Amino acid sequence: MSSKILLSSKKIDIILNRLACQLIEKYPDFNQVVLVGLQPRGIFLLDRLVTLLENDYALGKVISGKLDITFFRDDFRRFDKTLSASSSQMEVVIEGKSVVIIDDVLFTGRSIRAALTSLDNYGRPLDIQLLVLIDRRFSRHLPIQPDFIGAQVDALEGDKVRVQWKDQKQNDAVFIEKK
Repeated sequence: MSSKILLSSKKIDIILNRLACQLIEKYPDFNQVVLVGLQPRGIFLLDRLVTLLENDYALGKVISGKLDITFFRDDFRRFDKTLSASSSQMEVVIEGKSVVIIDDVLFTGRSIRAALTSLDNYGRPLDIQLLVLIDRRFSRHLPIQPDFIGAQVDALEGDKVRVQWKDQKQNDAVFIEKK
């Protein structure tokens, strides 16, 4: 399997700042906004955006949560191995607030459908938006589209888009791994 870099650390920094600015444009009053990162990989993007919004854009404390959707997926019983769930850290109220679901890569849309179902347990939000770092736009199984997009990638069936965060490795990068 060959690997090619799609986004460098510098490009990811630019994209993160653009996404933060788009959120501020859309939601001038961040007191009524809850950012929700999807476990396991969306939480890295969530953490980076929250840090940017609080420190670089001086928004004060940004309300956020981390949501596990493992048992809300429509395919969780199809795996040979037993899945283990991550912990949800949703000590937030979403009732009547704007919710922004955050994930690293939007592929088929099934994770987002599971997130929408899972959010029902935490109240009824005013509205829900979707923010993704990478949109694999021609691979959707469900009619789900992002509201905030870092970059769009056209990948062939079988190719894998992998996001690497400096929290886990030595630098930020997005790779496409060809079959």
